Amino acid sequence: MNKCEHCIIREISSLKSLSKENIKGISNHKEDITFKKGEVIFSEGNVLNGVYCIREGVCKMSRLSANGKEQIVRFIKGGDMLGYRSVLSEEPVTLTVTALKDMRACFISKKEIFNTIKSDANFSMEMMKTVCHDLKDANIAITNMAQTSVTERLANKLIFLDETFGEDDDGFINIILTREEFASVIGTATESAIRLLSSFKKKKLIVLNGKKVKIINKAELLKIAQGF
Repeated sequence: MNKCEHCIIREISSLKSLSKENIKGISNHKEDITFKKGEVIFSEGNVLNGVYCIREGVCKMSRLSANGKEQIVRFIKGGDMLGYRSVLSEEPVTLTVTALKDMRACFISKKEIFNTIKSDANFSMEMMKTVCHDLKDANIAITNMAQTSVTERLANKLIFLDETFGEDDDGFINIILTREEFASVIGTATESAIRLLSSFKKKKLIVLNGKKVKIINKAELLKIAQGF
């Protein structure tokens, strides 16, 4: 089992504030888990008994709208934690989390999280900051969805994906989304997302290779994202 005190991931998550004693305690009680691409980590309405610290891979957080369509709310990558809001509030989760790539995670029980919060003021403060940061991001996302056009949202999301997940050896964004997932992310119909991607391709802003996307004119894409 990998030790938390030697894990680089903890340096970029809320776990970075833990004392040596508490990080060893969590390390001795955590569980290493793997998820295959397409596997659901937890579903909307589930009651969680702990949090997941993502070590490798990418997953999406989504919910079903009133008409039964998936709405992608957020992407999660290595270094992020899953389920802490539900655990802290002791309420069922409101989102479904699905692996977009094979994933490795460490599961930390609810008991360990609460015991650590009680004994480590720095960790408690860091968790509170993380929740507040997520709330701010959610408010920004809601505002952007209401005040920007679907073209602006697609340009913005392409830049976000490129900067967040990087590029492969051929320069393509290092995360692959279906056209339905692109539509879900930007809040439009699948047909509209397909037309917009084709339009960006014709304008030589991006290159498409199946489901893979490469940005070739980031400056122009940024102008579109900013409404110019």
